[in-house]
Formats: sequence, structure tokens, C-alpha cells
Amino acid sequence: MSKTSLSQSKPDNLPKPKINWAKVEESEKFAEMVKLFRQGKINRDDFRRFRLQHGAYGSRMTDDYSMIRIKIPAGEVYPEQIEKIAELSESFSIGNAHVSTRQNFQLHWVALEDVSEVMRGLTEVGLTSREACGNTVRNVMCSPIAGVCPDEIFDPTPYAMAATRFLLRNPMNQSLPRKFKINFTCCEKHGMARIADIGLIPHKVEVNGKSQNGFKIFLGGGLGAQSFVGHHLEEFTSDEDLLYTIISVIRVYDRMGNRENMARNRMRYLVNELGWEKFQNIVLKERAVVRATQSVVIKLELDKTSEVLRKVSISSEMPSHPTGFPRWLKTNAVKQKQPGFSIAFLTLESGDVTANQLRIIADIAREFSAEGRIRNGFAQDIVFRWVRDEDLPKLYARLLEAGLANPGALTMASVIGCSGTTSCNLALTNSHRLAKEVQRKFLELKLDEDDDLRDSTIKISGCPNSCGQHEIATIGFYGGGGRLGKDMYPLYTMSLGGRADEKAMLGLICMKVPTKRVIPTIIKIVEIFKSEKRPGETLDSWVHRIIDGNGGPNVKSLNDIKELLKPVVVAPTIDQDKDFYVDYGNDGSYHAKTGRGECAA
Repeated sequence: MSKTSLSQSKPDNLPKPKINWAKVEESEKFAEMVKLFRQGKINRDDFRRFRLQHGAYGSRMTDDYSMIRIKIPAGEVYPEQIEKIAELSESFSIGNAHVSTRQNFQLHWVALEDVSEVMRGLTEVGLTSREACGNTVRNVMCSPIAGVCPDEIFDPTPYAMAATRFLLRNPMNQSLPRKFKINFTCCEKHGMARIADIGLIPHKVEVNGKSQNGFKIFLGGGLGAQSFVGHHLEEFTSDEDLLYTIISVIRVYDRMGNRENMARNRMRYLVNELGWEKFQNIVLKERAVVRATQSVVIKLELDKTSEVLRKVSISSEMPSHPTGFPRWLKTNAVKQKQPGFSIAFLTLESGDVTANQLRIIADIAREFSAEGRIRNGFAQDIVFRWVRDEDLPKLYARLLEAGLANPGALTMASVIGCSGTTSCNLALTNSHRLAKEVQRKFLELKLDEDDDLRDSTIKISGCPNSCGQHEIATIGFYGGGGRLGKDMYPLYTMSLGGRADEKAMLGLICMKVPTKRVIPTIIKIVEIFKSEKRPGETLDSWVHRIIDGNGGPNVKSLNDIKELLKPVVVAPTIDQDKDFYVDYGNDGSYHAKTGRGECAA
């Protein structure tokens, strides 16, 4: 569909963004700072810190290009904003965008002198890149199905938006020891509250016969070279105490965090080194001080206006079940708690989406979503909510036309992969491309239709730093390099059994797997599982049974799995298989050269 026909089909009853996150003067300041940097009047380190604070991350091995991370609070984005991102990606980037695991949009390989132009364009639709990178509070996340989740107690979205409104550009968090992440989720099943610096799950209690909204709060979780699961702060934190608690945690971290050792300056290390009980006591005492001294000047401003849903009118006639629709429906759509409506998940290959596809997504949101917008998800995906059940076949048909109708969104076939060597300075392997290869192979084999694999996950990082969240995957991989004689080849360290739900745990290291053996290894694990499974058991539950020491009959431990996989991962010589020594997406021989990371610059 052409741009013209899309614009002509826009209804006039669309909701507009409630909050303008932008400040136009920041784009002007960025342009000025680039000139000073190019003139040598600002040193590289000072400019890097400034650049990151404004959401521009350095691209692999060069100062001349940036990745711009667009902050999307709670993942909520409107059609006109999506179209602006499409326009900017064509004008200043590589013609596509990337959806991250933290609900942001990213534009890669933007010339440094063009960053301010992208920022200026974002201001036109109320978006910002401010504090999407750097040592500050990053994008405040919220479950993409919050408000429509059948299992939620209440919708945490207004709280996530209010927290963002309070924290964005707040002097309190402009120079923290390291980046800081806050994650609201709708329920125990759908979110990652236990692997964030602050994770929050809605909770209610009865107080004097009245229901009181509040949260279960978890502190000190996070993924990286060393990962930790968060600790539960207290049985119940009222919504009146929510902002005081967030401020207190940030203040404690700002005051006590390690600013000397870049490798150990995330808050999770502080919690680990102090011990949970000591850290917990410090936070609770700090909260009492904040409540007593700042209660007049701070307030969590909630937007409590009820959502007005549009009447969506679908006029086009078509067969009720287009080709491939039943498979897509089974793996990409779920009923929401409101009768008659469904949630549709759009799975992307490693989060990549073209400018034209973005325009079509914006138009689909206008046409099919009664709330007139989308949410970015936690799995490099896009979520359409408030879709009438009877409109799902037509929505699928539109996705099919755009090449966006891949099934498997809610199954193991939807693979997460970080940007890897496509743009990251620290990456050792092309995890981005490997994730695409795994997804394509799984869909080819129709593994997305296997209910035994539905609740399992595969996540891939290009290095140990966990940007691909490999440590909370059923099967996780992080990149590295191997050697046979003098010849190097790309490989991954594989872990099993990670999860982020109420039974959150980090995956256990199993073995090293050469890159070109990752797909055969996963398929072999599935074969072993099928031969060992008990009735009604899924791959995820089987792996955890093995980890818990209840395996059998032939596979009793991870070591047994490792022994069965050894023949699959044997490295041939370069003369036997030259392609084995080349990473996906690369033409030349593999090397482990990296640049300077900017996660803690």
C-alpha cells in the first residue's frame, strides 16, 4: 500500500499522545556540542557522556556514527509517532528501525552531525531520546498487556507513566554510578520484575475495610557478566509510598554505589556486597527521611482519566480464514480480560522492522485497535490491543501483505537476539543474525505448532553482558571465540533453565557450542526431551526437573545432556569446513576484536 493511500485512510477520531516528552532546545544544544567536539574544544570523554545522556550510543569502532535510542515510556506509542520514526529512519538511518527488549525504538548508523536532526524530528511528535542511554534512569518499562491482562489486579500503566514524568530530566538521577532500570509488570506471569534495579508487581490489601492499591517491590536484580535475582523489599508497598520508595532507592545507590570499578558499579553489586538485610534497612530508613522532609514538594501525578475507546469500523470484505491464519491465531493472539477483544502479537526478526512496515503498523493500529495505538513488548515485538475478535482474520491479512505475519510470537520460535557485531563495540559474535537464523529454521520445521515447546524461550547475546537476556532463557547463549590450532571460530556458551517469572532463576552453564552448531544443538535438545518427557511435560518444565535432580530414565543431570551433545559440537578443521570458521552475516574470517564499551561511560 502506498504512502498516499495510507494517509487518505486515516480516521479523524484518533487519540493523541497524552504526554509530550520532548524539549526542542535539547536538539539545538546537541548540534552545538557536536561542533565543539569536532573543533577539539570538548574532549572525547566529556562529549561521550553528554552524547549518551541524550540517547546517542556510539556505533561499532567509530565516533562518526551513532545509534539513537528513542525512549518509549511503558512501550506506548501512537501512529503519528510510528510514522515519524519511519520517516527519520529513511532520511538519516538505514531505512529500518529496531525494537529493543526494553520497549525502545532504535535507529542505527546515524551520522553524528545528523543526530540533532533526528532529535528535532522526534520533538514534532512528542518523543525524546533523553536519558535512553547513560548513567541515569533508563526507559521505565511496563508490561505491554497491562490493562488488558486477565491475571492483573489493576493496571500499573498510569504509575509507570507518572514515574517517568517525575524522573525524566530530574537532577537527582543525571549522574548515577551506572545505568538504572525500573520495570512495572501486570502480574507474576508477564514481566521481569525480579531482574531490574526496581521491579514492581501490582498488589492490593484491605486497610480498615477498604481496598488499597500498592505493589510488591523487588530490588537489586539485573543481568550482565554477573547477574542477580532481585529481593522482595517488604510485604506491601502502598501506592502512596511508591514515589518515596523509588527516590530512596535511587538516593542510596547514588550515595553508596561504586564509581571506581566500572565492572561492579550496577546497583545489584552494591546489594550483594552489603548483604540484602543491610541494604533493605538503609532503604527503609532513607524512605522515612524522604517522606518526612520532601512530602510537600514531590508528588506522583497519576492520569486517572478513563480510557475512551473508539468504535472501529472494518469495511473490507474477505474470506474469514486467510491462508495460514489458524497457525498465526494459535501462536500470536490471546484473549484479553475484556470480553470480545483480543491481543495480537507481531513477532519481528531480532526486532527489525522497515520504514514501510512501520507505516503499515501505524495504519493497522488506526484501523483495528480500539485504543488507537500500540505497545512495544519485552521480546523485541509489537503488541496490538483492543482488537475485536471478529477482526483478527482481517488484521492477519494486512500483516501478511506487509510480510509481518510470522507465526510463533508466543512460542520458542520467537528468538531474542541483541545487536551483536552489527553495531555494538563489545560484541564478539553476530547474535542478531543468529537469532534470525534460528527463528527461520524453527518456523520452517513448524516447531511453533508444538505445544510442548510453547512456554520455552531462546535468547542470544553477543557477549557475556546479557543484552540479549540469555540468562533468563530456557536455552540461552552468549558469544565468544574458540580456537582449533591457529584458526579462530565464533562460538557461544550455552545455559539452560533460566526464567523470569515468580520462580525466577538464572540459567546454569552447560557447555560451549560453535556458532554453526547452535541450530543442530537446539534441535538435538528437543529430540532428547521428546525421548525423556513425561506425559503433559513441556521442554521448560523438563529442563527444570533435570536441574532439580529429578531426571531420568537416561538423562539425570545437565552433565548427561552435555555428553549427548558432544558429538554435535565437535569442531572440524578449516580444511574440512571453511564456513564453520565464519560468523553469520560475515564474509571474512572470524576475529574477537572489540572496541570500548559505552554502557558505563
